[in-house]
Amino acid sequence: MTDTFMQQIVATSLAEWLAVGLAIGYVWLAARQNSWCWLCAFLSTAIYTYLFWQVTLPFQSLLNFFYMIMAVYGYYQWKKGQQTAAGVQSWPWYWHLAIVPTLLLAGWGLALVAAGQFNNEFLWLDACIQVLSVVTTFMVAHKVLQNWVYWFFINLASAYLYAQSGLILSACLFTGYVGFSVYGYWQWLGQWKMQHESHAYN
Repeated sequence: MTDTFMQQIVATSLAEWLAVGLAIGYVWLAARQNSWCWLCAFLSTAIYTYLFWQVTLPFQSLLNFFYMIMAVYGYYQWKKGQQTAAGVQSWPWYWHLAIVPTLLLAGWGLALVAAGQFNNEFLWLDACIQVLSVVTTFMVAHKVLQNWVYWFFINLASAYLYAQSGLILSACLFTGYVGFSVYGYWQWLGQWKMQHESHAYN
């Protein structure tokens, strides 16, 4: 098992190594609310758009193409937020109770539509990850605190999907992302509390 894992790591392409390095940079900088995270996101997802298409994960490929567009949008939103002093916001829990089942249902529908075009037993998981990730990326761009909770579960599912698809290094990356999700939530929660304390004194 260990030998097989090491062989897969050694066989990892330079493109995947580069995508993983940039992806780590993105999450680390995003957790610290550094706008350079969006450049790392753009470059990493451009590479992943190609890689996922090569291993017949069409929704992941389309998702990463979407991420490229969102990297530009996210950078614009964060820069605009700096000018307007916009901080971290929190959505009420009942919004999420409506959002999550709706998105999972949409993912199931997408998988049914694509089932005749792609032969992949993990198509439903692929589609659900895509739909959840699209909405969660908008949450990041608008600095919604709960995005990190969404990413926690998305990253767990993604790590499993990539391991099953032979992208071992990326599976390791997304396993690490689970920890980054906790770190990001802790960082943003601290700022959100500071904002509320500041408002309380004003």
